[in-house]
Amino acid sequence: MKIAVMAAGAVGGYFGGKLALAGHEVTFIARGAHAAAIREKGLRVNSVHGDFVVDNARVTDDPATVGVVDIVLFAVKLWATEDAAALCRPLVGPDTLVIPLQNGVDAMERVTAVLGAEHVGGGIAKISAVIAEPGLISHVSDFASIEFAEADSRPSERTTAFLAACQAAGFDAEIAGDIVKSLWLKFIFLTALSGMTTAARSPVGAITDCDEGLCAFRANMSETIQVGQSRGVALSDATLDRLMSFVTSLPPAMKASQLADLQAGNRLEAPWLTGAVCRMGRESGIATPVNDALYAVLRPFVNGAG
Repeated sequence: MKIAVMAAGAVGGYFGGKLALAGHEVTFIARGAHAAAIREKGLRVNSVHGDFVVDNARVTDDPATVGVVDIVLFAVKLWATEDAAALCRPLVGPDTLVIPLQNGVDAMERVTAVLGAEHVGGGIAKISAVIAEPGLISHVSDFASIEFAEADSRPSERTTAFLAACQAAGFDAEIAGDIVKSLWLKFIFLTALSGMTTAARSPVGAITDCDEGLCAFRANMSETIQVGQSRGVALSDATLDRLMSFVTSLPPAMKASQLADLQAGNRLEAPWLTGAVCRMGRESGIATPVNDALYAVLRPFVNGAG
């Protein structure tokens, strides 16, 4: 398959790198020192599942030079969504599928507004990884998988073909039966993890090692579940208990990438995560006091240090 990765950050770099090693024609969209390092040394990935290097990786800062592709893995930070989607227009042909692998629950709609509904599906990446230095991705979690589907969750030739490509590349992948529900399930957990660890400036274990921390996590996710249910998302009453079991199984050292962004003085995704829960709660008449408090703490830092 011909695949473009917009852009070659931690998520796009890992999954795009695996697909490139499997023989697919993968082009990484990157710029600056990161792009220069990939050109010079290849795309390097240090992973708990085994380190690898994509030698002679295709990399460019100009999507117009790539041509039409079969799949666009769209993995930019949430604040860059519309601008990055516009840059993807030269990549999109009649049969192209753009798969957002972003956080939040509105990426599919935001990319669709730029590129058209016929070209955009939904996607979820489950991985803990960071750019350790230019050209080097550090994958630190035992898990690395993606879930994706057409926007209406119906089977299609292009999702079936991409699933086969992912499986051949050696990472877990599945076609979602209900992509909207899947997006919300990740959103509920990630909003709590990102909000709590970033506000505390600590990994998850430092929060969940006491009853107060566990109660705060539970209350946070309960608010988000209620907001989702009010918007018609098929979330069962058992959702909260299942997610809490997952939270308590996390490695104590795990923290959200948003905390790394805060510590580096970068912009935060909080307006589309914790802030989105607050906004949607107000729209639906659902009280979100835990998320309101966390967003009040995070909001002064959303534009970064510079």
